[in-house]
Amino acid sequence: MELMVNRLGMKEFTSSYGLTEASPTCFNAFTDDALGKRLTTVGTLMPHASAKIVDRDGNIVPMGERGELCMAGYQLQAGYWNNSEKTNEVMVRDSAGVLWLHTGDEAVFDDAGYCSITGRFKDIIIRGGENIYPLEIEERLMAHPSISQAIVVGLKDEHYGEVVGAFVQRAENSEKPTFQELKDWVRQRLGGHKSPAHIFWLGEDGVPSNVPLTGSGKVRKFEMAKVGDELLKKNKVSAKL
Repeated sequence: MELMVNRLGMKEFTSSYGLTEASPTCFNAFTDDALGKRLTTVGTLMPHASAKIVDRDGNIVPMGERGELCMAGYQLQAGYWNNSEKTNEVMVRDSAGVLWLHTGDEAVFDDAGYCSITGRFKDIIIRGGENIYPLEIEERLMAHPSISQAIVVGLKDEHYGEVVGAFVQRAENSEKPTFQELKDWVRQRLGGHKSPAHIFWLGEDGVPSNVPLTGSGKVRKFEMAKVGDELLKKNKVSAKL
């Protein structure tokens, strides 16, 4: 978007958020919003929609905390065709009778009502009872000059329940950093608990080079997690914390 605005002159280009089940746009930034807001958020709630962010128990979280984004309003779908189980899973009425769609997206509101989508709610890693958000670790890893792609998932661990696992792609014509170098790279910015316990190099040492994608081009993280768990089981590797 920054390139489109600054180099191509598309000054009115904005960000938005929606999904098929909510027909389809729920948030939109204004053309006169600061570029930083349009780059980092999906704007503010549109008049026809209602939104809330909840924790895993369905409780509304305080402003500024992350959780699952839920939408309500007349624009919601009636349900999934011939799939009442899926419909009942994601469309839930609250105590006041309001029907809410659980989007599965992880989000956060700022004090001005701008919404940022920060990942997929089901992708959150729960390490020893603490929530860890893969996106910020992926962004930190990809800021390393030797990394061109990073996929972060939760991997099974006997002690913590889950630990951070990272699949990384080495950038072309770059030196391969050591495991400890990458751990320290993440630790310096995000803290030790978010530093990967396991790192897999795509296409190397028996790690598949192909990344499974959805029809819309998103990484199937649950499949990557399975790959990681299988590699650890095969090699009988313990977490390096």
